[in-house]
Amino acid sequence: MGYEIVRGFPSTSNNDYQLNVPTILRHAARSYGEVEIASRNLDGSVFRYDYRGCYRRVCRLANALRKLGVGPGDRVGVLDFNTHRFAELFYAISGLGAVLLQINPRVSMEDRAYIINHSGARLICVSDLLIPLIEPISKQLNTVEGYLVITDRAADSLQTQLQPLYAYEELLQGEGEDIQWPMVDEKAACSACYTTGTTGKPKGVYVSHRALYLHTLAVAINLNLTRHDVMMQITPMFHVLGWGAFITAPLVGAKLVFPGMYTLEMANVLVDMLLAEKVTVTCGAPAIFMPMLEYIRKMDPKPDLKGCRMVSGASEPPLAMMKEYWELGKADVIHAYGATETTPLVSINFLKDSLQDLSEEERWDLKRKQGIPVVGIDVKLVDEEGNELPFDGKSVGELYIRGPWVTCSYHEDPRSAEAFTEDGYWKSGDAAVIDPNCYIKIVDRFKDLVKSGGEWISTVDLENAIMAHPAVLEAGVIGIPHPEWEERPLALVVLREEHKGKVSKEDILDFIAPKFAKWQLPDEILFVEEIPKTSVGKIAKRVAREQFGDFYMKK
Repeated sequence: MGYEIVRGFPSTSNNDYQLNVPTILRHAARSYGEVEIASRNLDGSVFRYDYRGCYRRVCRLANALRKLGVGPGDRVGVLDFNTHRFAELFYAISGLGAVLLQINPRVSMEDRAYIINHSGARLICVSDLLIPLIEPISKQLNTVEGYLVITDRAADSLQTQLQPLYAYEELLQGEGEDIQWPMVDEKAACSACYTTGTTGKPKGVYVSHRALYLHTLAVAINLNLTRHDVMMQITPMFHVLGWGAFITAPLVGAKLVFPGMYTLEMANVLVDMLLAEKVTVTCGAPAIFMPMLEYIRKMDPKPDLKGCRMVSGASEPPLAMMKEYWELGKADVIHAYGATETTPLVSINFLKDSLQDLSEEERWDLKRKQGIPVVGIDVKLVDEEGNELPFDGKSVGELYIRGPWVTCSYHEDPRSAEAFTEDGYWKSGDAAVIDPNCYIKIVDRFKDLVKSGGEWISTVDLENAIMAHPAVLEAGVIGIPHPEWEERPLALVVLREEHKGKVSKEDILDFIAPKFAKWQLPDEILFVEEIPKTSVGKIAKRVAREQFGDFYMKK
């Protein structure tokens, strides 16, 4: 590492007492043992127990995993939905000193096999519904020695070629609760997540106990999370551990809610559970908050969501969406920013006391920013020559990030050399400005910025301006080759069902024109049925560019 650590005067603190993430659950079982956990089953019923019951099952599960040979340093793959069993697996696996490998069901079979092989996973834990995502690649999995099916059913009733095979509840029934947990080196990995990059093979980020423990504290502090809250885990737990939300609830003794399996078409399930369980805090991407809002729009009477904090990440939440949540149910959509490499929390948006005099319009505009870096995180802006740029709200540079829960290399991957600096900064690839109040604003991904006639155009700002039109359901803007201007923006727009065929290109352009210079406006608006998405719900701009890349060149 390219910085010097100064050895000061020796402390008398117990610095050898390691920060182990499973101690958070043990604390909850001891101090908040009666607090409820609710987990939705596939049939819509809700399984309920409490932190004390959860911890007992984790102890039994850990004993069972030990008998299967799982020990310190082993990687154990988990492919499941947002369920209480996923959480149990996380605590049991990491508590043994092993590593939970998050397996994304939305990546290709090829990438899934690569991730499992690259990690060297010994055991795969897979939901009985997701066996078809593992079975076809099982013969390619070089290090896997067995399969634990996450199910209520007995192993001999499962129709699968996976061998050797174990069944989750069957395994737990034969185990006791007495266990001697090891104290694991806090610098050891407890979880691994592979990036869902649009180019090249996925890159492995292995998060330490220390990093995740400190990250959990930071999330709880910045969300003002307390024992009075109810946390609902909407962000998929197979992606950056669902942003670690489910770990913050036991930290403070809050009720915890798992929605189980859901899809973008099942927004009603999420909204209904959010209301039934009186959820006060949740997190997700605009890709799921938008369908939830569509469902809420049609409810009569409208639900009272006052006091509910909805942390929105993955991409900038449209201002229109944030306003409508507030107007319909008084829910506060809070913009946060991060990435797989940052565990993920980097910054969170709140109104500083020094800015209380802002007008209502200025406050809403501020909510579009990615927020202020949380304590422990260092950020800087760097230009193409490597020079550091000022926080003046105007200078655009690449955002560099470092901190105790930010990775400083990828697992056994030569691409680390180009992604990290010698002094520990991760190069995010995001073009950003930072204002004098330290609010970060991501202008765009550098690869998604449109360079037109030598000038940069932000696709993010165009998308969110278009999304504010009441007839628009979704919008994506890409930069594609142009015979005269090098690149020009092209807008892809999905209209709401009731507005299809009634809105024109000119209607959209006239609506957004006041916010942009004329040369910044898209040359064309294409009305489409859907916009391609990545496995984590972001607009798949590479796919869109492949699909529409020659649009202007053919004209």
